[in-house]
Amino acid sequence: MPMSPIVRVSLLLVNLSLVLRVCVGQGLSPRAYVVTPNHTNAVTLTYSQKSGNVVFDPSLPISDSSGTINNPTATLFHSVGLFGRSSNISISLPYAVAHFEGKVSGVEQKLYRSGLAPVVVRVSVNIFGAPAMTAREMAEWRQKTNIGASLLVSTPTGQYDPGRLINIGNNRWAFKPEVGLSRRWGSWILDGYAAVWFFTSNNDFFSRNPQAQGTNRQTQEPMGAAELHLSYDVKPRMWFSLDGNYWYGGKTSLNGVPTPTSLQANSRIGATAAIPVSKHQSLKVSYSRGTYVRFGGNFQDLSMAWQYSWQGRPN
Repeated sequence: MPMSPIVRVSLLLVNLSLVLRVCVGQGLSPRAYVVTPNHTNAVTLTYSQKSGNVVFDPSLPISDSSGTINNPTATLFHSVGLFGRSSNISISLPYAVAHFEGKVSGVEQKLYRSGLAPVVVRVSVNIFGAPAMTAREMAEWRQKTNIGASLLVSTPTGQYDPGRLINIGNNRWAFKPEVGLSRRWGSWILDGYAAVWFFTSNNDFFSRNPQAQGTNRQTQEPMGAAELHLSYDVKPRMWFSLDGNYWYGGKTSLNGVPTPTSLQANSRIGATAAIPVSKHQSLKVSYSRGTYVRFGGNFQDLSMAWQYSWQGRPN
């Protein structure tokens, strides 16, 4: 059955919602491969707000589009030695509150969503430059060149209703293997990461409703990503960084039919500051904005994070 123009536009809005959720994973993360002593633990509470314009293909009848996404996130972190190498695991539980508005063929449209977003798990291993160390050994160690690898997994959790076109959850798995290099020169650290996102299919996309009585399958092509960070240590645990990234790919298809306007080729630039508050507490503030956006959210992103860390046993 041919889809009406409104449904076609709605499907493009769904592709946009997927873009926005992936862009959360495309955040700038300086010092992602920092080495910590064995049995280091941390709890981090982060609040971020993304706001700005939404970029569509110029041929679509969509104008004056904008959005705001608020993301409180709780993260647990634990470091451990893995085959003699410095390693860590983190688990993040995000919540999303999103507002979008725009004109479709001149008609004002608004959208609101609120709910749990997909749980994200990340495992990281230092493969060169830093063995697993105790806190005492760490105090005598000096970084030179480190090479690390990580795997980030976005789970098929989060609020999802197959009868809705736009959801907070994805109803699929996403995997991001990454390699990172970190090099220190005195108080300066240069970090570079290269990664690829892989996505499983959503086999229950916009299904069993008056517009689509059966089930639909949505797929997304892999997407490459790169990050670069230059940071400076002011004193122990206080540092500032300049950050940038770029990602390309991620076109979606519905029941095997590609949506070419969903190709992403975007980049961001920003800055981060980490400030110690006490022996166990610290704050991190970051800001970024889009520098080139082909499709998706051309957002400004401001985030603040509070972290409490402590050393476990044995160490």
